[in-house]
Amino acid sequence: MQGMEQTRFESHHALTRLPYFERLEPGWLRLDPALGPAIDVHTHLALAFLGPMRVDLNRAYPRTEHYLGMDHPVDLDVYANRNFTPDDLRRMKLDLILLSMTSRGMRRTHTLPNLLREMRALSIAHCVLLPIDLPLISDNAGAYLTVSRGHAEVVCFGSVHPFSRGLAARLDRQRAMGARGIKFHPASQMIAPDHPRAMTLYRLCAERHLPVLFHCGPVDIEPAAGRRRSQVRLYEPAIANNPDTTFVLGHSGALQFDLALDLARRYDNVWLESSSQSLTNVRRLVADGPPRRVLFGSDWPFYSQAMSLAKVLLATESAPDARRAMMFDNAARLFGLA
Repeated sequence: MQGMEQTRFESHHALTRLPYFERLEPGWLRLDPALGPAIDVHTHLALAFLGPMRVDLNRAYPRTEHYLGMDHPVDLDVYANRNFTPDDLRRMKLDLILLSMTSRGMRRTHTLPNLLREMRALSIAHCVLLPIDLPLISDNAGAYLTVSRGHAEVVCFGSVHPFSRGLAARLDRQRAMGARGIKFHPASQMIAPDHPRAMTLYRLCAERHLPVLFHCGPVDIEPAAGRRRSQVRLYEPAIANNPDTTFVLGHSGALQFDLALDLARRYDNVWLESSSQSLTNVRRLVADGPPRRVLFGSDWPFYSQAMSLAKVLLATESAPDARRAMMFDNAARLFGLA
């Protein structure tokens, strides 16, 4: 089929050369509804640190300013952040760090209405929202849980930093607000996944039937200290010593994909999530991953959901059962969704 071998596109809009998408205005892509539905298990809204959330997470904007913009060239067969230029990375880090105390920058468009609009256009029926929090200086979990209340299409996780006081009470409070799992990000939260305090958190999550979605693996654009804490070998003690905790390896190990794939083969409590992986590695997820424990994710708003969907659709072109499982059924079973 024409365009199916192509992996490099001059912009995200050129993904319409694949037989999956058409272009909408202003600058959105639409997925052929016959190819849905999907569940995106890796999304974020704006993040705030050193103060309360100042972005209006309920406000709609005509366009979403993804960190990898829709007009940006894209190669589907590299790890996603390889598409960034040095200037892209500089602007993204400015937006994520210095502007996190403001309502300005690209982040102002990273709101729930903009996420839901993109989802509707791409036949994504549900998303999993993933806050990231540090002790004392942020409450992204509270902001996400509040804005997502009443939205049946949103599965919202919480975030409890292992160094916070009263781990059990914090988990219970977020669970009472609707949290369906816990996000853990070793590089951003600056704590290794095998730290004793983290081990306590996993045990408490198992007692409350809360899955843990890890940022898993180094990505080579994080600070060196965060990279050290994200090495895939550091996740195995958590997995092996907490068999009753469900762990989702976000990014499937990132740049250490083979190590994450090995963990999923050896441990039944490990799931793999596809966001940011190259088309080649998504094909390997389909061919070699545990078929009932592989999930679709996008890492929105870093990337358009269309980019990640394109990889899964291409990787499952001759495997309709695997496509349905990865795009919808596995996540629906994990989160009890219809």
